[in-house]
Amino acid sequence: MLYIMRHGKTEWNAKHKLQGRTDIPLSDEGRIMAENAGNKYKNIHFDVCYCSPLVRAKETAEILLKDRNIPIITDDRLVEMSFGVCEGKENSFDMEGSNIQTLFKSPEKYVIPVENGESFNELYSRTGEFIRGVVEPQLKENKDILIVGHGAMNNSIICQMNNIPVEKFWSTDIENCKLIKLK
Repeated sequence: MLYIMRHGKTEWNAKHKLQGRTDIPLSDEGRIMAENAGNKYKNIHFDVCYCSPLVRAKETAEILLKDRNIPIITDDRLVEMSFGVCEGKENSFDMEGSNIQTLFKSPEKYVIPVENGESFNELYSRTGEFIRGVVEPQLKENKDILIVGHGAMNNSIICQMNNIPVEKFWSTDIENCKLIKLK
């Protein structure tokens, strides 16, 4: 079985700042969310947890799986999508005419990433490699896998696993610390 979860909230989430690869820690609210999720999902079996190397995802995984003796393995392919120069800007997805607004409102039209940003092809390539090389072989062995990551990165996995077109990239509406069962 494959499960996926988005990290707990951060101060930047509260301020509507685009985080991307900027390494922002959990807020106190985010830590409480992870603790509550740990209690809520304590009876769900996981053989292994893979997570993004960014601190907000790692900390979420550690709190969620505290005292459960489940290995937590970071993988660079699970890092959040890079939003380049727009990271750290408040409400950047609402800036009229910006490439980030296109990314969030019409993802199928997002072709050229912002300066130092990442394209969907790049995102799908690295997460697809992770799915094929790590997830699928373990699913064939009936392993229960948890991935703790980020909004865009998690969506790229969900879309690839469920054949969801890029036009509906944001349709999964991944909430912080909510467990999603994929396969």
